[in-house]
Amino acid sequence: MLRGADQWLVPYLRFRSHPVRPSPDRPLHACIAVCDHYEPLHDTDLAGAQKAVAHWQKTWPGLVEEFRDSAGRGPRHSFFYPIEQYESSLIAPLAGLCHRTGSEVEIHLHHDGDTEATVTEKLLKGVSDLAGHGLLSRGADGRAKYAFIHGNWALDHSHPSGRKCGVPNELEVLRRTGCYVDMTLPAAPDPCQTSTINAVYYAREDGLPKSHDRGTAAEAGKTCHLRDLEDHLLLLQGPLGLNWHWRKWGLIPRVENGDASGSNPPGGHRLRLWLELCPRVKNGAPWVFIKLHTHGGIPKNYNILLGERMKRFYRDLAAYAQATPGFHYHFVTAREMTNLVHAAEDGKTGSPAEWLDYLHARPPVLG
Repeated sequence: MLRGADQWLVPYLRFRSHPVRPSPDRPLHACIAVCDHYEPLHDTDLAGAQKAVAHWQKTWPGLVEEFRDSAGRGPRHSFFYPIEQYESSLIAPLAGLCHRTGSEVEIHLHHDGDTEATVTEKLLKGVSDLAGHGLLSRGADGRAKYAFIHGNWALDHSHPSGRKCGVPNELEVLRRTGCYVDMTLPAAPDPCQTSTINAVYYAREDGLPKSHDRGTAAEAGKTCHLRDLEDHLLLLQGPLGLNWHWRKWGLIPRVENGDASGSNPPGGHRLRLWLELCPRVKNGAPWVFIKLHTHGGIPKNYNILLGERMKRFYRDLAAYAQATPGFHYHFVTAREMTNLVHAAEDGKTGSPAEWLDYLHARPPVLG
């Protein structure tokens, strides 16, 4: 039995994969966001964390310059930084790197035993800390806004043990503190996985744990109003399914959950499955939202993300686009991907490159 499959296997068996038949008359745009649970202090000290940041500073700009997507943009990376581990000497160089390369920093949080009041305090402090470095988007009122990934996957007090969160109305708290999208999922094989899979949808906070287990799928012309409701939160999931082309012991299919790591690097062999699984806005533009996740502060992972295996993936993308008329790919940040969801809801079409700053503005560059 695949570990943790009781949460998602039946929904997966019922899931209808998306057709992948691009042509010049029926284009398909793959929007790819690497959303990094960036934890440079994981299993190391400050010196080790600074070494990780320095490696990103040294290597990442070269990749951004070397490779280009269908619109001529270099790769993008979204660093979801754990705000409970705020350290200015780590954030300042990361902010500089993002301003140089078009990448962005968002909010990650591991917490346990919190209340609505205590997690609100943590989130507001984290927002202030990151905004002080010129990070995070700003609303029309100047207020900082953010994308979010929950530590240990336990969004909205969803872990069956009752640990790793503590706040069963967390979706509402996130909205109130400036969150405009959650990108925690998929969690499989973790038990926090929802029965909703491969979706971009709005979940309504009901005051109970795991309010996001189900929700309303984003749909062109029909769900735009939900983004203004404080008790609804947009969730954008990565792929979840079975990879029959990569089997354990040659027999059991492995779980495809969008992980980009040292043990499961991105590759062209996984691209077709992502295109079939990843969500689109119902009745919207032909834009596929491929949200991958990683832990890029850990050496075994950042050596892959910044090394030859990732370069091979970029080359595979370019080769597939060249060989497949009508297929286009776009490197985007978490914020830009969210903007594309909203643009599709509002009926926008054409190249996604036109709508990257549609609702949520780019973070300001501090003087």
